Amino acid sequence: MTIHREGYRIIAVSAFVFVLVNIFSFYFFGNSVAWLAYTLFAITLVLFLLILYFFRIPNRVHTFSESKIVAPADGKVVVIEEIEDAEYFHDNRLQVSIFMSPLNVHVNRVPVDGTVIYNHYHKGEYLVAWHPKSSVLNERHSIVLENANGAILVKQIAGALAKRICNYAHPGKIFKQGEEFGFIKFGSRVDMLLPLDAKVEVQLGQVVKSGVTVIASFKQN
Repeated sequence: MTIHREGYRIIAVSAFVFVLVNIFSFYFFGNSVAWLAYTLFAITLVLFLLILYFFRIPNRVHTFSESKIVAPADGKVVVIEEIEDAEYFHDNRLQVSIFMSPLNVHVNRVPVDGTVIYNHYHKGEYLVAWHPKSSVLNERHSIVLENANGAILVKQIAGALAKRICNYAHPGKIFKQGEEFGFIKFGSRVDMLLPLDAKVEVQLGQVVKSGVTVIASFKQN
């Protein structure tokens, strides 16, 4: 397991605050109110470890297949439905949405090999990520990947806690399946818009892992 680069600054600041708070705590309360100093130490230690845990990158064996679409994010499948896309395709698509809790791994990985043909950031609101309108109203960053099997749209969506979407894609960039394309800080959601003839291989409520779990398969000619 390693720590994601997006966490370096936050972890450094958190470590400084952790040390500072506990130095003052034990200095002022260590003798007179020792239980308070130890309580503050325990609370701040747990918070610091949670921040470390949030920015983890676990070691995994990824799934690689030209015909398969793998999960772009860790979390729970909360939407599987046909929708009309108004952003890029302007036709009906199959939407699969994954909700990421603050305890999930927050690295986002490309679900297929492909070239980025669309990359756009949208300002927006910060509704809770499971809200039905969060896909179109919240702050979000969309990319479209295209290969010989077709094109899919992947949308990083900010939520009530997520205030920072990191996206490393740009038009013309060629990704390999499972490569990192972004990171969302402190919980949110990732949507995928797939061709209608894609075969979905997950169920509502299923827990998935980025780069590992097969979400759907392309229709084979």
